[in-house]
Amino acid sequence: MAKSLRLGIAGLGTVGVGLIKIIQDNADMLTMRTGTSISISAVSARSAGKDRGVDIAAYAWEDDPVALATRDDVDVFVELIGGDAGPALAATEAAIAAGKHVVTANKAMLALHGQALALAAEDAGVNLRFEAAVAGGIPIIKSLTEGLAGNNITRIMGVMNGTCNYILTRMETAGLSYDEVFEEANQLGYLEADPNLDVGGIDAAHKLVLLSAIAFGTQVDFDGAVLEGIGRITIEDIRAAGEMGYRIKLLGVTQMTDTGLSQTMRPCLVPQSSPLAQLDGGTNMIVVEGDSVGQVVLRGAGAGEGPTASAVIGDVMDIARGINIPVFGQPANTLKSAPAVQTAVESPFYIRLNLRDEAGAMAQVSTALADAGVSIDRMRQDGQQDATAPVLIETHPTSRQTLNAAIKAIEVTGVAIHSPVVLRIENL
Repeated sequence: MAKSLRLGIAGLGTVGVGLIKIIQDNADMLTMRTGTSISISAVSARSAGKDRGVDIAAYAWEDDPVALATRDDVDVFVELIGGDAGPALAATEAAIAAGKHVVTANKAMLALHGQALALAAEDAGVNLRFEAAVAGGIPIIKSLTEGLAGNNITRIMGVMNGTCNYILTRMETAGLSYDEVFEEANQLGYLEADPNLDVGGIDAAHKLVLLSAIAFGTQVDFDGAVLEGIGRITIEDIRAAGEMGYRIKLLGVTQMTDTGLSQTMRPCLVPQSSPLAQLDGGTNMIVVEGDSVGQVVLRGAGAGEGPTASAVIGDVMDIARGINIPVFGQPANTLKSAPAVQTAVESPFYIRLNLRDEAGAMAQVSTALADAGVSIDRMRQDGQQDATAPVLIETHPTSRQTLNAAIKAIEVTGVAIHSPVVLRIENL
């Protein structure tokens, strides 16, 4: 007779409903593949009477997720509430203290409290799994903690926010401004309640720092990540990038350098021929580079009911099989604290300037760049627009620190009407 594993699900939004559907529709398959009968004992959400399109009448109801997390008939607490603290964190902590396994899709909570939760879970001898927290249906956590565990990871990069990728793709294909596409995405329900979580790069950075912890054996450090959103990207940048052979993506990059851990989430130019450039709409892609495996590319749906619920049930099934892996791939008490640095790897950069249309303006820019040690690869000056002279520059490889010094020198001259737009070029 099959063993049993009983779930308590907190949060009945899109992912929670998707999880219930999988369990109701595929119960026999789940049992066959795990040797365990997986069932739902109880659920919790804000409203008991809401029509969610699934039958939950057979499950006990709890108004309080903490009460759900500590029920005697719950073996695995599934946290799908969201939020970096509040009920989600309280219920997760209560579940661990009560000796329950936890499966969560909550990237924000783990990005800010992951080290403490990992220590608590491992001390209690329970699983804390979070495949659904990063890149939806892409099995990147399992890939790093299992399939690629024998590699020294040298770099991870990827597009990890489908909303930003949708906005940038739509700007390019429809020739629309950022503000127009932002409003369109909002009307379609693509944006978080706080849109800056998406367009400010925060949501994607939450995911990036979790991958960093696994890849480099470091404590999760969200505060050490460098964030820059897509709000300053214009249709002119999109078009200029295309003419130069690039596309613009909100790109997360993490790597360990000689001086510390670099974690950046910001818009970058990538060659049109690269896998990342081919990514359209809401799809996610993560590229992992290891010393033995070389380069691995994982691509798939980064959000949505089915893909994210698929990741949740995958974690539940591993628990049903008796698999217990440290939360971040190695014991939490061995994770080191690494200094946060901007990447020391040099790269080309794209610079867009709006200069005052006056004699000598371009010469002052060229001098400021040269004095800082930044070499120009190519430069283009478009026609005059409202007494300004738009200038596009692609530099030879340089460090961000060197370029920052050059940009500061340009701003001191007063010839730039607005702060320059600076985008790193990643030649993947």
